[in-house]
Amino acid sequence: MKVIFSGIQPSGTLTLGNYVGALRQFVQLQDDHECYFCIVDEHAITVPQDRLKLRNNIRSLAALYLAVGIDPEKSTLFIQSEVPAHAELGWMMQSISYMGELERMTQFKDKAEGKAAVSSALFTYPTLMAADILLYNTDIVPVGDDQKQHLELTRDLAQRFNNRFNDIFTIPEAHIPKVGARIMSLQEPTKKMSKSDENVRGFISMLDDPKTIEKKIKSAVTDSEGVVKYDKENKPGIANLLTIYSSCTGESIDTLEEKYAGKGYGDFKQDVAHAVINLLEPIQNKYYELLESPELDNILDNGMEKASLKANRTMQKAKKAMGLGRVRK
Repeated sequence: MKVIFSGIQPSGTLTLGNYVGALRQFVQLQDDHECYFCIVDEHAITVPQDRLKLRNNIRSLAALYLAVGIDPEKSTLFIQSEVPAHAELGWMMQSISYMGELERMTQFKDKAEGKAAVSSALFTYPTLMAADILLYNTDIVPVGDDQKQHLELTRDLAQRFNNRFNDIFTIPEAHIPKVGARIMSLQEPTKKMSKSDENVRGFISMLDDPKTIEKKIKSAVTDSEGVVKYDKENKPGIANLLTIYSSCTGESIDTLEEKYAGKGYGDFKQDVAHAVINLLEPIQNKYYELLESPELDNILDNGMEKASLKANRTMQKAKKAMGLGRVRK
């Protein structure tokens, strides 16, 4: 059985795009893989955070993972900072990484651009991401296009460690979902939908209420042609709404084009909104049941223990290979 690792930052409520492009695939993958799903709160502090809001976001993300269908009997769900091996191996990975490699990371360049004071952790966090993955002998990492560069660095660091010290780490491969991987902004449909978008009308949060979802869909950017047709280049707004509709209902885009032939955008947008509401409603109901429940804490406690057991085994092998600490007799 292949091992999958995935981590999401608790830096705001996940979007419909996160669900369609990642979380829904996670639910399917857990049936045939050994899965580790991590709330990477140590990555979140590479930029300033309000401590109370961060704690709430961590709990909220854990509840959302479970609400979409992550099964704690099949998968290990845990919080990164509760498994100290992540930070420890992150430092070891930092010691074998090069400045030039980290300077080439485009995400660092994007996030640091125009800022006078940039955290050193923002610069080095790809080495912590490498540690996250390598601790679990991960075979497959589900990633979006924006994380492919970081995974390549992880592969390079694993190979460098294995060649320099001992053959400890599995070299992970990327898994990029082919269907529904790119839900775009409702206001700028040439850009990916993002929870960090300053324009809240650009994304649908997984916890948005029905009225908010309707308003956001109705205000989505389209065009003046009035024809419901998938044309990503010339009609990106309509193409995005068709992708959302298809992803929520399972109906093909061809079927949807036929369904709305000769109809205006008003009816189409209303139906898109209803499709999104129907998809998210049961998830939201389960989320609110779990959020303040003892069950959630029990699941996270068990996840911490299971993750720690495997991570610590890898950690001891890596420390021994590197010459750290004492040899116990």
